[in-house]
Amino acid sequence: MVDLRTTYLGKTLKSPLVASASPLWERLDNIKRAEDAGAGAVVLFSLFEEQIRRERELLHYFLTHSADSHPEATTYAPEPTQYHAAPDQYLELIRKAKETTEIPIIASLNGATLGGWTTFAYKMQQAGADAIELNIYSIPTDPTVSGEEIERQTVDIVRAVKSIVTIPVAVKLSPYYSNMAHFAQKLDRAEVNALVLFNRFYQPDIDLETLDVTPNVILSTPQALRLPLTWIGILYGRVRAELAATSGVHTHEDALKLLLAGANVVQLTSALLKNGIDYLKTLEADMTRWLEEKEYDSVSQMRGSVSQVNASDPSAFERAQYMRALNSYQPNI
Repeated sequence: MVDLRTTYLGKTLKSPLVASASPLWERLDNIKRAEDAGAGAVVLFSLFEEQIRRERELLHYFLTHSADSHPEATTYAPEPTQYHAAPDQYLELIRKAKETTEIPIIASLNGATLGGWTTFAYKMQQAGADAIELNIYSIPTDPTVSGEEIERQTVDIVRAVKSIVTIPVAVKLSPYYSNMAHFAQKLDRAEVNALVLFNRFYQPDIDLETLDVTPNVILSTPQALRLPLTWIGILYGRVRAELAATSGVHTHEDALKLLLAGANVVQLTSALLKNGIDYLKTLEADMTRWLEEKEYDSVSQMRGSVSQVNASDPSAFERAQYMRALNSYQPNI
């Protein structure tokens, strides 16, 4: 029997397949279904600092202005929220998920200020979260801010959160850094427990009828796998932090490639949104069959065996790969 167990964020997981942040986990019964289907852990949807601030502002407003209200008031009640859950509801979801399931529950936090990150990270720990994933989703638009300053801000966030909580902390990054390997080592020195590669930016679209800039959410495709595959293969053995792959994982082959490159876990969102939560069972069965055919006893045995440090041709991860790829393509015209 193949051993699918892996280690991630201070826990031994029964499977490297992790259900990553998505609207599916707003419902407690879906979290339980993910556990039953074989998920090694669940990463809850992100809580945004903006919604924490908005809740506080609304409370202050209604406490100080309610005396002037009247039955015909049209704006007395708060506007409908655009977020998945209010802060208190989020903490309650963590508590109930821990009571209902036995797999690790990883909270996800997207902050905007240093104080916002630390304050709510502590509350997540108090609610029972097994770990926290810091969702670094920020698009720098100020041309006067250097890349070095952006990196420093991220490192400061990690250090601040690590100083206030005792549970493990992962950081979910975008790929847009001038030297990802160097920056990963900076975060490693800040004692981050895991790197989640990579966050996908949701670029807006333009409505040609209204000329409005509109949101455009597109689920990942298998082609998105190549970016985390490349960097996990390069970083394996070069950082102490554990490595989680996200984006582009749709089949058991995708998951296996990332594990061979060096990932501790692979996170899935789009595949579960498209195929349902029970798709985890199919992925696990197919992974197990492949491992048995290749005569692997465990996931840990094959992990990192095709990373850059272990590959028969390490240059395949670098410039030589680019040149070979261009030379190998033959147009049909």
